[in-house]
Amino acid sequence: MGERAPDGSSKTGKSAKKAVGAEGETSPAEKATGKAAKKVTKRAGKPAEKKAASAAKETAPAKKTAAAKKAAPSKTAAKKSTPAKKTAPARKTTSARKAAVAKKVKPADVVLPAEAAVEKAAPVKKIAVRPPGGESPTALVRRARRINRELAEVYPYAHPELDFENPFQLLVATVLSAQTTDLRVNQTTPALFARYPAPEDLAAANPEEVEQILRPCGFFRAKTRSVIGLSKSLVENFGGEVPGRLEDLVTLPGVGRKTAFVVLGNAYGRPGITVDTHFQRLVRRWQWTDETDPDKIEAAVGALFPKSEWTDLSHHVIWHGRRICHARKPACGACPIAPLCPAYGEGETDPEKAKKLLKYEKGGFPGQRLNPPQAYLDAGGKPAPPLGAA
Repeated sequence: MGERAPDGSSKTGKSAKKAVGAEGETSPAEKATGKAAKKVTKRAGKPAEKKAASAAKETAPAKKTAAAKKAAPSKTAAKKSTPAKKTAPARKTTSARKAAVAKKVKPADVVLPAEAAVEKAAPVKKIAVRPPGGESPTALVRRARRINRELAEVYPYAHPELDFENPFQLLVATVLSAQTTDLRVNQTTPALFARYPAPEDLAAANPEEVEQILRPCGFFRAKTRSVIGLSKSLVENFGGEVPGRLEDLVTLPGVGRKTAFVVLGNAYGRPGITVDTHFQRLVRRWQWTDETDPDKIEAAVGALFPKSEWTDLSHHVIWHGRRICHARKPACGACPIAPLCPAYGEGETDPEKAKKLLKYEKGGFPGQRLNPPQAYLDAGGKPAPPLGAA
């Protein structure tokens, strides 16, 4: 196509013909050059055509080859400029879309996918540190650790309240303590360990004989299956030794995370949190967490304390739950951490009446172990009586 002049007429084709006629017949090389120039003009677009037309007007016919050579680089420039022109509208379209989305007002009841993901993930992050009462995470950590320090002063002799002499005895006693008191277990296990002192002995025991010994513990049939089963597993899989790893302990019959942490913390000195009924009750009363699942409670409370304090923390909380902060009638008036407790007032607040609710050594009564540590006896604690004693 020819170029349009300012007055609207086509000039390129006619000018070229007049120039050729005035000079004579065009050489084959010039014809080829003219064809190349026309191709360049078509591909380059209107700006290239204007440049070619002006070059044709100003340059003599003899210099057409030079003009064609100058037009050739415009082919490369046209190629480079073409993507630029295509890209620019795309960028404008993208920015226009972003601006439209930004200006668009989102209805109050519409939740974008990204926001929905954030809302779902938020509670997971807050489980370990956010108390139910809206206390800040930092304030919760400080209050929780202060409670543990106060309890450490009240119970400096806190220890596992099951009698044991080795990891095997502690493992069996902990399994038997389910749904009963440590005192009842301590009164029952002496006869059991006297007859079956090692895993090999209990693994080969007659179940009916074991049931008769364990009858005072309650659920004696199920507990008999558990202690005989875990003894067989220890003999077959661990050479008769109690493993010192959590992942191995929980493979034993009747052994869960709570039992495993009791063994690891007190027989092997490896930190762990024992989430029993007392522990669950107290941490919710203190608003350390509102979780009810033992594993989630373990994770939430564990995030508040250094790992090195987990075992002693378990003792402090469990001892306080057994002696003062009871399930039905907590002795709030005699509680040493009353100023730090959000649940103060749920129990008896009168100091004199509260003192009458104290149990074990705090109330002047024997503890739960027949053979307690010497530190407990030095602190004024009394050993429990054997089974059948008056």
